[in-house]
Parts: sequence; C-alpha cells; structure tokens
Amino acid sequence: MRTDDLEALLDVLELRDGMRVSFHHHLRNGDAVMNEVLAALRRRGLKDLHLYASALFPVHTEAAACIEEGTIRHVTTNYVNGPVAEEIARGKLRGEFTMQTHGGRARAVLQGENAIDVAFLATPAVDAEGNGSGIYGAAACGSLGYAVEDHACAKRSVLITDSLEDFPVPGQLSASHTDHVLRLPSIGDPGGIVSGTLEVTRDPLGLKIARMATEVIRHSGLLRNGVSFQSGAGGISLAITEQFNDMLAATGTQASFFSGGIAAPHVKALERNLVEKLYDVQCFDEEAIGSLQRNTGHIPISAGDYADPTNASRVIKDLDIVILGASEVDTGFNVNVTTDSYGNLIGGSGGHSDTAEDSKLAIIVAPLFRGRTPLIQERLFTKTTSGEHIDCLVSERGIAVHPANDKLAGRLKAAGLPVVDIETLMQSAHAYTGRPKPITRGDAIGIVEGRRGDVQDTLYRKAG
Repeated sequence: MRTDDLEALLDVLELRDGMRVSFHHHLRNGDAVMNEVLAALRRRGLKDLHLYASALFPVHTEAAACIEEGTIRHVTTNYVNGPVAEEIARGKLRGEFTMQTHGGRARAVLQGENAIDVAFLATPAVDAEGNGSGIYGAAACGSLGYAVEDHACAKRSVLITDSLEDFPVPGQLSASHTDHVLRLPSIGDPGGIVSGTLEVTRDPLGLKIARMATEVIRHSGLLRNGVSFQSGAGGISLAITEQFNDMLAATGTQASFFSGGIAAPHVKALERNLVEKLYDVQCFDEEAIGSLQRNTGHIPISAGDYADPTNASRVIKDLDIVILGASEVDTGFNVNVTTDSYGNLIGGSGGHSDTAEDSKLAIIVAPLFRGRTPLIQERLFTKTTSGEHIDCLVSERGIAVHPANDKLAGRLKAAGLPVVDIETLMQSAHAYTGRPKPITRGDAIGIVEGRRGDVQDTLYRKAG
C-alpha cells in the first residue's frame, strides 16, 4: 500500500492491543514520525503496546503521554532521556523496561527475541518500488543502520517519508522487505541530529583530558598502519578524534577504518587519506551525511553488521581502540552511562558495552568530578559495562590502568605519563567533593541487558 493518509494505513494494519511496534532514532531530537504515529495510536484507544525504539530523546513527548495513559505498557530501548525517562523513573510504566546495547538489540531482533509486529521507519527518500535511503531527501539523516534489522524482520514494515523519488533509490532498506509506504508532509528536522554532546569540546579541562588520552594511544603499541579506531559522541571523544587525525598525519600512519557514529572529524580523516574506510551505523552531523553522498570509502552499515555479537564478521571484532565516556566508574572499572549518581535516567549503553568488549584498548575519558559529584564511586548506581572490558580511565588528574593490563601500565609509565591507581584518583576527587553519601534505592523499574541478553544490572527508582 502507498498512501498519504496515516489513518487509512492504520486501518489496513489492523492494529490491536498488546502489539509490538518499533521506531529508529536516526533523526534523533529532530524526529517527528514517532510522535505522529503514537498520537494516532493513542487516539484509537489502543492499550498495552510494547515500544521497541532504538533510542528515545526529549522530542518524544508523545511516547511519554502514551506511557501515562497506558497506550504503551512495555519499553525496550538502547538509550533514553527526556520526558520518557522521567515517566519511567517515576514508576509510571506499567510493564517491563529493558535497556539493550546496539549490538544486543540487533541480535535480539534477528533472533526473534524482539518480535516486532509493525516497524514504522522514518525514511528520508523512498522510490516507487519501496526502496529506502537516508542519504537523500529533504530530511536526509545519513546511514539508517538501526532500522535495517527492524525492516527485514518485522511482520509489517512501513517506510514513512516526505520525499518520494524516481526509481531507483540506492539505500539500506530494500523493497523486498517493504510492505507499505506512507508519505507525510514532514518526517522531521535533520537539524535536531546535532546536540551539545555531539560537538568537539573547547573546554580547557576537556582538552587536557583529550591530550592525555591521545598520548595513551601514542604509547599503547597499537599506533601502526592499519590501526582501527572509534570515538564516542561526546565532546572530549571528538576532540581526541581531531588529535588522533593529527597524530596519524604527523607519523605518516594510515588507519584501516573508523566505525560507529560518524561526524565531521571522521570525515576529515577520510578526505585527508588518513583512514581507508568509515563504517557508518549513524551520522552525527551534516558533514557526515554529505560525505555519504560523495565518498565511496564512507560505507553505511547495519547495527547487526556493526556489533551483533553472534555475527562473526561484525566490524568491531577488528576494532583496536575505542574512546568512551562515563557518568560513574567504580574501583573495579565498571562503568555507568545509563543513570547519573542519583539514579536519574540519562542515556544508555548504545555501543558502549559492545565496543568495550570487542576492542583491544577501551579508554574511558571523563573529568574526575562534575560539580560536587565525584566520577569514581565505591558502588555504581547502575552498571552498564563490565570493568573486565575496560583498559584505562583518563581524567585530568591522572590515568588509572586496569590491573589486568600491566603491559599498558608499563608502557605509559615508561613514557612519563601520570599513571596512578584508581583508588588514589577516587581519594583525590573526595578531597574536593567530600565523600558522597550512599543513595537509597527505591523499587525496581527495569533491567540493563548485556549484548547477549544476560542481565547486567537492575534499574531502580530514586528513593524519594
């Protein structure tokens, strides 16, 4: 079916209470599709839906309203902040809340654990045959990596677009899996893809941490032709990418690939011939979107090809270095990026746990304290990533290396870098912030899954 009428499409889909619906997040905080579809489902009086959203952002106010009214009973996602996070943290979700990783979600969809009835997929360009792409159209957002498995495995797949193009549209969503095409006046604003956390830091403290992390890479033994690299979406991580590019150029080194979410610093490396390929599961800015249109070495990939732990050819199995953030780290190097130290939902693993496990060198970068809250805790509020997969923590006051990686510690000490044990870093932070009082947990509100579906931790309401 091809239509401009959302209500007519919903009639054909024969929706019922308890169905499982999915959405992707490539338009991030500029997405309009989820709100429009969920509002229509709420008007129809549907109840107890299971929402499989690859991520949820502040713009997704309608999902919060659906939780409040019981339209949505269960939520499974990789990342959440904004009104939906607040509703869940208040205990308003009547059913199950599950946080997955990017690779874990792809695995669960492919294996039928995330069994999706209808996938509603924002698609910037769709042709007459039902092929879909994120690279073209008025709301171009780049790679549609987190939509590919949903499109292929859902019982019904709906491509929702505002740009119908002439055949053929080269892209990631094949007509062979498309059941319906819906055209709306707008699927969203690609300007909402970029947020403050996706901009290179210019903060002096952040730049100090970035410089120190770059020196860790320089002396790690991994800097060689063919090195592979991934940086997170945070400002410090992107600053490290810029410095890593300069280090490649200065040493005459060419990387084999950069992977994950792609932004301007990664594109600059490709166009300076500092890296052979960009494996792109998600674009973080306009430069990355434009690069996909013009650079053959910039390759969009699916979430499964990126990080599914059961996929023997997944990209990150060959990943050397990954730069990751943290809201909390404990003395066992376990990391929290799901909640803050007070239990507020602020994000989720995304590819954090996936890349930490698969990479040869997983570096956490973060300031030692934010305000009066120290980074290093004796006990995390929530464990997102296991400490056994973390190699070192870089803060402005020193570098803590996991005890299992004494070879790295020896290299860094020999280079004159400030290596200290993690307990010393924690005490240094406490000298400024004081020892934090234990946070009382309330009722359980959900679980954090590892990439293979194991329970990594339980999520709790903040007491009071």
